[in-house]
Amino acid sequence: MAEQVALLIGGLAGGLLLLLLLIWVSCCLWKRLCATFTYEELLGTTAAPSTQGDKPWPPHTGTQTSRPPGVPFVVPPSLQDRDWVPLHNGEWAQVPRAPCPDPKLLPHTSSSNVGTVGAINPELYKFPEDTSETDFPAGCLGRLWFSVEYQQDTEQLLVGLIKARRLQGPSETCSPLVKLHLLPDERRFLQSKTKRKTPNPQFDEHFVFQVSSKSITQRVLRFSVYHVDRQKKHQLLGQVFFPLRNETLAGDCRRLIWRDLEAESLEPPSELGDLQFCLSYSDRLHRLTVVVLRAKGLQLQEDTSFVSVFVKVSLMNHNKFVKCKKTSAVLGSANPVYSETFSFKANPAELDTASLSLTVLQGAEGDKSHALGRVVVGPYMYARGKQLEHWNEMLSKPKELVKRWHALCRTTEP
Repeated sequence: MAEQVALLIGGLAGGLLLLLLLIWVSCCLWKRLCATFTYEELLGTTAAPSTQGDKPWPPHTGTQTSRPPGVPFVVPPSLQDRDWVPLHNGEWAQVPRAPCPDPKLLPHTSSSNVGTVGAINPELYKFPEDTSETDFPAGCLGRLWFSVEYQQDTEQLLVGLIKARRLQGPSETCSPLVKLHLLPDERRFLQSKTKRKTPNPQFDEHFVFQVSSKSITQRVLRFSVYHVDRQKKHQLLGQVFFPLRNETLAGDCRRLIWRDLEAESLEPPSELGDLQFCLSYSDRLHRLTVVVLRAKGLQLQEDTSFVSVFVKVSLMNHNKFVKCKKTSAVLGSANPVYSETFSFKANPAELDTASLSLTVLQGAEGDKSHALGRVVVGPYMYARGKQLEHWNEMLSKPKELVKRWHALCRTTEP
């Protein structure tokens, strides 16, 4: 029994000694840790003002080799010339001075785009300004805003008719409505409500077209804006054609789109039909741009429910073929809409001998095709009349897309 008591007392004594040893080691480590956070004075600096007893320690302008007693920190060189006054608790505070901002933090007014490090550049936080309701070209008939979304699972085309601005009605009491066609179906259409006495109507209406996913990319949305007079007669103010391409239907969200109204062509179709396209030439890029818009009044050779129509655009030089590009095919319509853009490389020295041939072709069985008509535009060597005028206007307006209708002519091209 005595041996057990002795062992217990020895164990307690050893544990106590071990505890004291751990406390001593902890104290040593704590002192060393505190020493690492002690401020040391840098050579060549001036000590900050402090107090020593009841007398203040004034700021110095010279350099000292050691920190005076009671100074808890070192004043940076940029603050050494400031005036200091004592407070009631022995600390020092800076005398207020007239504000003088650091020139490095002033707004950057230089023409350089590189800002000062740490300064805020307001230009980086500006959002692009929406000019769709303020920037209207000369002769604009009005502008229409709408949204398009196609749901693959239900095969439904969702069209949102949002608003129109600056409609050019016959009078200030313009009462517009919009008819929506999904071309080439001309018989069925959907219609908005009539907005009374406003050239800037807000529609906020939604429409649904049932159309299969196989033919959706061959369809074209046509918005026809009318003015309704007191006798309930409809007067066309303008139209918007919007081809439904894969890129416009990509994604699962609605796309907000705006387009300017186009006037209806009052001229009757020519014998073989007409083709509308734009021309533009860039002297800087040496690029000839062609935008094939649409055709009308085409004389199709077969049942319109099965035929496909496309346009072949060929660049020629000295009547020799240079390059050819084709639009996508539109099914079953004598009035197809394309709105496709093509570019060709052409040096300015080649424009006197170059020409463009636009041929409207109807697809047949296999790889065969039948030419419905052709338009050739170019210099005096190859074109006359409206085709020559279109080419010359393109050269005189290098920064514009020149748009015109042209009657199709017969061709022997296969």
